[in-house]
Amino acid sequence: MKACRPYPAVASIRLHRMTTPPEPTPSLAGAVQASWHRFLDTYEPLRPELYRYCRSLARSPWDADDLVQDAMARAFVTLGCMDGPPDNPRAWLFRVASNLWIDRLRRTREDAGEVPEGATAPEPRASREAAGTLIGRLSPQERAAVVLKEAFDLTLEEIAEALSTTVGAVKAALHRGRGKLAEPDEAVAAPPSAPVLDAFCQAFNAGDLERLVALLLDTASVEVVRVHAEYGRDAARKGVFQGMMYGSRRLAGVDGQTTGIDPRYRLGALPDRPRCEVRLHRGEPIIVHWYAHADGEAVRALTRVETSGDRLSRVRNYFYTPDVLAEVCGELGLPYRINGYRYW
Repeated sequence: MKACRPYPAVASIRLHRMTTPPEPTPSLAGAVQASWHRFLDTYEPLRPELYRYCRSLARSPWDADDLVQDAMARAFVTLGCMDGPPDNPRAWLFRVASNLWIDRLRRTREDAGEVPEGATAPEPRASREAAGTLIGRLSPQERAAVVLKEAFDLTLEEIAEALSTTVGAVKAALHRGRGKLAEPDEAVAAPPSAPVLDAFCQAFNAGDLERLVALLLDTASVEVVRVHAEYGRDAARKGVFQGMMYGSRRLAGVDGQTTGIDPRYRLGALPDRPRCEVRLHRGEPIIVHWYAHADGEAVRALTRVETSGDRLSRVRNYFYTPDVLAEVCGELGLPYRINGYRYW
């Protein structure tokens, strides 16, 4: 009886191992996105309060939203370098935002050749939300200290932690800041609406995607703030502009499309295409986007643009920014509905 030869079986096993497809590995972008969403699950509930703090520091809702966005991104990166989560996430986020804002002001002054620490640039709309009184020209640390104490009732120790300083320095900043509160300046006269904004609205309301895209520079950036950014005409045509023009279909969830926005924010939305118009907000022409609902129209997005000649160099759509939407529409007296903070 001949002995069995094991080689074919071994070869078969080896062949099987070689032809079995490897387990897919997540992309770097996918891994970062997953970590970002886990971070948001913990820290996003603090975002409204963080916005309110940043709004007390910044001169406009747009600057405040930028500061919130930068602070969240910085906190996300910093958290990855820490041994563990912060003991007081709220104070820690305030600290991150404070450092970013103070550094930003210092860089601005250095670029402008300004030396005095106590002086700040004129701010027609600087606000103190706690007492309904406007903060005048305070130094960065004075303003942050006053806001954290008056608007958020933090203890001196918590303020010191948020501002990376001592309790004694906080007391001094509060004393100086409270003594320098001033009345607001007069609002700056509003500039006329740029023709390119009117052209944007005309093309948008006509549903003419190509005419809309033609308003962009070849190197233009188009973004849905906090969610997605694209560069160039072709990308905008297939991406953000397409979504902006037909966004209410996603809101209503027609044709089985249920992703893109949390269902609770779609209540009452109709599958009609949105329309837009130019409005002046604090002297700046912005675009407001009206969406149809069962009980009437409401604003669900805002758009700001930067221009170069008669073309758009940057387009920023504020769709997932409920704090900005509420403040701007509230000041303009427009009905609005929010869409949450995230694209689901």
